[in-house]
Parts: sequence; structure tokens; C-alpha cells
Amino acid sequence: MAYDLIVLGSGPGGYPAAIRASQLGKKVAIVEKESLGGICLNWGCIPTKALLKSAQVFEYAKHAADYGIETSAPTANFEGVVKRSRGVADKMSKGVQFLMKKNKIDVIMGYGKLLAPGKLEVAAADGSKQILEAKNIVIATGGRARQLPTMPIDGKKIIGYREAMVLPTQPKSMIICGSGAIGSEFAYFYNSLGTKVTLVEFMPRIVPVEDEDISRELERQFRKHGITVMTDSEVKQVDTNGAGVKATVKTPSGDVVLEADILLSAVGVVANIENIGLEALGIKTDKGKIVVDANGQTNVKGIYAIGDCTPGQALAHVAAKEGINAAEHLSGHHPEPIDYNNIPGCTYCSPEIASVGYTEKAAKDAGYEVKVGKFPFMASGKASAAGATEGFVKVIYDAKYGEFLGCHMIGMNVTEMIAEAVVARKLETTAHEILNAIHPHPTMSEGMKEATAMAYGEATDV
Repeated sequence: MAYDLIVLGSGPGGYPAAIRASQLGKKVAIVEKESLGGICLNWGCIPTKALLKSAQVFEYAKHAADYGIETSAPTANFEGVVKRSRGVADKMSKGVQFLMKKNKIDVIMGYGKLLAPGKLEVAAADGSKQILEAKNIVIATGGRARQLPTMPIDGKKIIGYREAMVLPTQPKSMIICGSGAIGSEFAYFYNSLGTKVTLVEFMPRIVPVEDEDISRELERQFRKHGITVMTDSEVKQVDTNGAGVKATVKTPSGDVVLEADILLSAVGVVANIENIGLEALGIKTDKGKIVVDANGQTNVKGIYAIGDCTPGQALAHVAAKEGINAAEHLSGHHPEPIDYNNIPGCTYCSPEIASVGYTEKAAKDAGYEVKVGKFPFMASGKASAAGATEGFVKVIYDAKYGEFLGCHMIGMNVTEMIAEAVVARKLETTAHEILNAIHPHPTMSEGMKEATAMAYGEATDV
């Protein structure tokens, strides 16, 4: 069967690409080997947020007395928490099925492999194969958990993020290797439910892509809640012969052996680009990613690639925009190129982290003279009323022109607040305009204006 577009992969980049192309009048098919919605919807972004919400509710219940509510001591039903998470993911996957029907997109289940420009072979689960043809193909095959030779994932004692979401029983103790978004979120989740968690990070600080002040505050909060944090540390080997795991960890002060029920490897993501026919077509790759131009085009005409299999940030919202841009470009439109320095990043542990733009160090390294303001939520009326005074808003402006260089937040619901900074930077908003935009009171969002006032010596609440 011939199409205008075939999308290989139905994750947060693939399915918006298919829908946008259909909206633009194209005949579209989407090929998926597992579940509609891809990893993000089924095994990543969505079900993890459901787990984290359960952990947050449990935390609230344990501290109900702090809010004047008397209740008996709550217990966490681990199986129930996991079941709710899977139910949320299943519901969302069914939502994508509905969107495919609504937009008249053919869904073809199976493993897709490029045979030639415009030609794709799909192998179904029963072994049958069919050949599809299209004027354009978008590769949206995503990524998977990176495996290190020192920690080979066996799915039982050494696990990846997928297994961490559906463990049959709650472990009493867990070692988590890697403190990026995945590692930090699971550290919070399991610790809050009562698992003894040790977080091991190779870099000098946890959440190493964040501003240094954010890293310090999250480590402080993690330690306060009983998580053991080991930075500048590396797992050299893991012994799984006993009842649990014994991990030999190289630290600045020498090797130590950690024992736990389970080790979670959260050391990054690797692109799914093997065995999909790239070599046969001569599609260029570099460092395990597909090379693309600003519109998502590969070096082979009619073949696009988006999302985690390309060099941009491995984030669902980046993949979605890349997919939409690719669909518009192959339809003859001229989409605005993505500004990769204005991509928000969010980590949904507690306290949450949200950031966009330059860190303070990156801004200085880029040659800017900066004005920096930091507003602590301890000084926020709304945060005090909510019982969530941890964290702060940090803003970075160019001292010369007031350009909004970066924004970094840690605290309750900051992932909902970061969009203001993204839109402000997109509109080339200056510090003067943020200061003079009246923010509602009492809200956490006031922190943006207050931090800006701090940067310019005009603060009235700190």
C-alpha cells in the first residue's frame, strides 16, 4: 500500500508527526512494534508521574497532623500503587488509539525496517511480513536504557526503569546508579514509600545538568529525607550471587561495598537505531544518533528522523515539536526552527526541579556579565500556607540589556511554573517587563517576579 507518509514509532514524537501530516491532507500510516504512545506514555513520562503522585499522597497522609488533620497511620499498598500507574498508562494509550482513528491514520503493528528510500518492511508478531511504500518516512524509534558492562541488566536484581515501575514487591533497600531525572525520581519514589535508597552519581554533583545551586538544594533535601547520596563515585562491579546485590563502588576515599535487594541502573538513554535499515540506505549517524538538519531531514531525500534517536535533548516535548516540524516541512511548509537553548527541563521528584536557558556558570562562560536573583520559597506566603517552603526561584539576566538568560527552580509545583520563563524568553522579554508584569498573590508564581526584584535590588518581601 502507498502512503504520503509512514512514521516509524508512535511515541511522543511519532504520533504528533502523524497527526499533523494528516491535518495537512496527507495519507499517513504509523508503524509500532509494541504499544501506541511509545515508551514515554507506556513506560516513561506518564506512568512514572502516576507513581510519584501516589508517593506524594502518601507523604501528605503521613504528615496530615501538620495540617490539623487527625488520621490513623497510613500504609502504602505497593501493588495498588503500581496497578494505578499501569491503569493511567493504559488509559492514555487508548487515547492515542482514538486519535489515530479520528485522524484517519492507519496503525500497523510490527517491527519496521527500511529497505530503500520510500520503502519499509513490517514484520508482525506472527512472523508475517508486508512491504509499505511512502513518499516520506519519519524515523521516530526513540531510545532505551543505557547498559554499562559493570551493571548488566538482568531484570531481577539489576534492573532498568521499566522493571522499576512494575516490581512485584517493594524492595527493602535499593542502590540507584545515576542521578539524572530518572534516577532522582525513582530515588524519591522508593524512599518515600520506605525503601532504603542509596544514590550513586559519577559526577561531582547530583542532577549534573542543572544549575549548581539546584544540585546543592536537591542533595540537601534528599539527605534530609534519609537518602544516602554518593557523588564522585562509580560502580565498578556488581555481585548478584547472594540473596541481593553487592556493589563495589569507587569513591574519593577508596572502594566501598554496598549491599541492597536491588540495583537500578539509570545511567542514561541510548538511541534505538540498530536493525532498522540505516546502513542499507547510507543514512548518516554520529555517536549513536541519526544526523539531521534543522528540519529533521537526514542525508537521504524523503527520510526524516526526530526525537531520542537524533542529537537533540532526549525529552518528550522536544520530540513532539520535532515531529510536528518534520510533518510541516515534508508537506511544503516552512516551520520555525527549534531554539534548543529555550527547552524547559523538568524533574518530578519532591521537591520538583524545572529549568530553562543558561545556568549561571554557562552564562558567565559565554561571556555575559550577569545579574542573578534568588527568591526562597521560605519567604512565600503561598508556600508557607501549603507547607512547602523548600527551594527557591533563581533568575539570570544579562546586566547590560536585561536579557532573560536563564531560570532555575526547585520547589512544589515548579514544573507548572517554568512555562512563564519559556514564553518570556521566546518573546525576548527583559527583566524590566517581568518586574512590571503584576503577578497574582498569594501564589508560588510570584517567585519569578520576586527573584527578578532580588537581582535588581528592588525586593520588598525578602
